[in-house]
Amino acid sequence: MILLVSDTSVLIDLERCGLLPLAFGTGVPMVVPDVLYGRELAPYQGPHYRALGLQVVALTPDEVAFAQAVRNEHRKLSVPDCFALACARRPDHILLSGDGLLRTTAKDKGVTCYGLLWLLDALDESDAGNRAALHTGLAVLAQDPRCRLPRAEVARRLALWQP
Repeated sequence: MILLVSDTSVLIDLERCGLLPLAFGTGVPMVVPDVLYGRELAPYQGPHYRALGLQVVALTPDEVAFAQAVRNEHRKLSVPDCFALACARRPDHILLSGDGLLRTTAKDKGVTCYGLLWLLDALDESDAGNRAALHTGLAVLAQDPRCRLPRAEVARRLALWQP
């Protein structure tokens, strides 16, 4: 079974666009490392994410050592991001990230990594996919000044998911 390891940015984007329940309703487990949860999610909306189905996992000592090595190599990556990358190295785990450096580092380390648009496409293809909800959510996110998604890709999906 595939498990999705999310960084904080993907979860926050899903919340901003109102698609958290849809994302957690697919039956595909979403996990975060305990360090990421404790530092970035617990004080924000952690209990809400847990209630939706977010799982929190601990890393093994070898995974922690890997995360520390990545952090030493890439000082601009946060400790929680390095822990998410280490977790995503597990068999059948996929990293979800909106952070460009984390995505590049994942590729360099041989870790499968996708972004929010991939997740939205997967939601569209699943039984849980609701094109009207996807359209509305992506339109809301695209208007957010912090949105860094590629405009052409966003426009293509908005046209495809137009109710």
